[in-house]
Amino acid sequence: MADGVNRFLGDSLGRTILKLIVVSVIVGFVMNIFGIYPVDIIAGVRHFFLDIWYRGFSALGRLGDYLLLGASIVIPAFIVIRLLSLRK
Repeated sequence: MADGVNRFLGDSLGRTILKLIVVSVIVGFVMNIFGIYPVDIIAGVRHFFLDIWYRGFSALGRLGDYLLLGASIVIPAFIVIRLLSLRK
């Protein structure tokens, strides 16, 4: 069972917990410097969904624009990369 847990975590349980603690302290420090708090993130997500609800889903129009703009670059690049990888 320990091998399954180690394989899932990528390392031993103790080392994984220590890494998570160190990364959590660093991320918490950076978030504090920029004045970002978890409550603000949750409030932002809540505000986003309330805006969508109150605007009658017209707010998603921008998301569609961004999707099409990004897809115009990403999809052809993906196809070219896949075609080039087939030759090897």
